[in-house]
Amino acid sequence: MGRETSSEIEIMVPPRRGENVVHPLEANPTAPPRPPEQAELRPFRRWTPWLVPVFVVANVIMFAVTMCVNNCPRNSPRPCVAPFLGRFAFNPLKENPLFGPSSSKLEKMGALDVTKVVKEHQGWRLITCIWLHAGVIHILANMLNLLLIGVQLEQEFGFVRIGLLYVISGFGGSLLSALFIRSSISVGASGALFGLLGGMLSELITNWTIFENKFAAIWTLIFIIAINLALGLLPHVDNFAHIGGFISGLLLGFVFFIRPQFEWVGQENVPPGYHTGSVKSKHKIYQYILWIIAAIFLIVG
Repeated sequence: MGRETSSEIEIMVPPRRGENVVHPLEANPTAPPRPPEQAELRPFRRWTPWLVPVFVVANVIMFAVTMCVNNCPRNSPRPCVAPFLGRFAFNPLKENPLFGPSSSKLEKMGALDVTKVVKEHQGWRLITCIWLHAGVIHILANMLNLLLIGVQLEQEFGFVRIGLLYVISGFGGSLLSALFIRSSISVGASGALFGLLGGMLSELITNWTIFENKFAAIWTLIFIIAINLALGLLPHVDNFAHIGGFISGLLLGFVFFIRPQFEWVGQENVPPGYHTGSVKSKHKIYQYILWIIAAIFLIVG
């Protein structure tokens, strides 16, 4: 979430062992031959992403409504940028260098204002602010990153878990921002986007055994996260929202993104008459430990 700008995120997705394909265990020689269509088994369901594109459309609609309400030619005493756009023209760059509306109109539309949240009990601003953006540059950067990160996660884990992760991480980012930044308003989906990054990191950790090139994958992801947190030190960028969203997403990822072992999936999909060997547990002990710890922190938080 940026107060007036946002950083770009580029994600490199680490490969999973066998590319989500589980080969059957050694068959009993006396068993009938396996039909050709059972040669490969897909252990994890692949979802058709639709919620993330809906989120993108909702953010774009909210930005358009905000610009319409802003109506720079009528409400700004200074010359507007791109006046040929009519009421959708941008406020002067000295007021908003991101080609967007005025701060007063963002506040009117639901931007995070700590004074209004605390003294006027407008807690709904902790949620509405993640659907607003400070300008064209801000929303383009965030929506591009949302598509790059969110679509892949929704394909793997479905719309329910990704939707909850996005909204709760955005709320967590707003909450931490409200605790530390009290002198200005804040808008943007960056906290929710950092929540998706945190979820990807926890998914890599909790499903450690199914990844190839484990250390390369985790160091690449940590490097990307560190670079974006460093960019948050620039002026007008709300790094507290980034950190709050990332922590929320990291904890939620341990709860939402736990996967069974490949060996267990193979056992479940072996046709009758084939030898499976020793029975494997669905999850490893460390996965249960991480799940419990993350759930406790979420509840306490």
